[in-house]
Amino acid sequence: MNKLKFSFAVLSLLATGAVHAALNVFACEPEWAALVKELGGDEVKVYAATTALQDPHHIQARPSLIAKMRQADLVVCTGAELEIGWLPVLLSESGNARVQPGQSGYFEAVHYVPLLEKPARLDRAEGDVHASGNPHIQTDPHNIAKVATALAKVMAQIDSEHAATYDKHEQSFQLRWGQAMKVWEAKVADLKGVPVVVQHDAFPYLENWLGLKRVAVLEPKPGVDPSVSYLAAVLDGLKASPAKMVLRAAYQSDRPSRWLSERASIPAVELPFTVGGNTKANDLYGLFDDTVDRLLGALK
Repeated sequence: MNKLKFSFAVLSLLATGAVHAALNVFACEPEWAALVKELGGDEVKVYAATTALQDPHHIQARPSLIAKMRQADLVVCTGAELEIGWLPVLLSESGNARVQPGQSGYFEAVHYVPLLEKPARLDRAEGDVHASGNPHIQTDPHNIAKVATALAKVMAQIDSEHAATYDKHEQSFQLRWGQAMKVWEAKVADLKGVPVVVQHDAFPYLENWLGLKRVAVLEPKPGVDPSVSYLAAVLDGLKASPAKMVLRAAYQSDRPSRWLSERASIPAVELPFTVGGNTKANDLYGLFDDTVDRLLGALK
């Protein structure tokens, strides 16, 4: 009898539309998981494959990730070879035809923004060089807005039943995001032209947005840890081109930036880099609120 009542309850819910399958999204990085939630709300179920405290270049293609990929209706990643070491394995092993490159269920954010730092020549001996350009696009809020427009259209295409919802959410997000950008940009005038050192070449879009002037990188090659002798050479170079601060992402070890900070007498600034990089950067708005506050705080 109880089973019969349960069956009737389920059928009733289905008939009234109270039960529906959410759009199942596999996001490679936390920023895209957060953006999907902004655009999809209750219509989506999002899984983030990485956290802000992991290097997105180097992730193990675990069976659990393959299982999540197998269930996905849509895969949202950065692209530009950021995930080249692990994403192709997940896609291949999942056997999920819906989300393979070239299909409507496969989305790369870099296709919708102009990329910086495209290499003049390709040589893997030079470290983690990305052929298409620097993939760390999420540090400029203007890029987030551009990706949101494209992503909402793809979500509506895949889940046409809720297309109007995605369109409505995207319009609301763009309005709120535009207002937030005005607030951030009104606060950061003093950062224009400020010379900085970066631990990894992870911030060209942030630098471009705020007008920061990069004078040195602590890695001798992208993705290669610096030796003490290399750090000493950077320190010596700061005599001619002084910096105001040294920046690193939350997922990186603080040893190189702390070494330089102590000897150059400049602040070492840990930036969240993506959603979840610290307790304040718990969504896209918090990410930029905290980034701006930390940079301004270091300038004082």
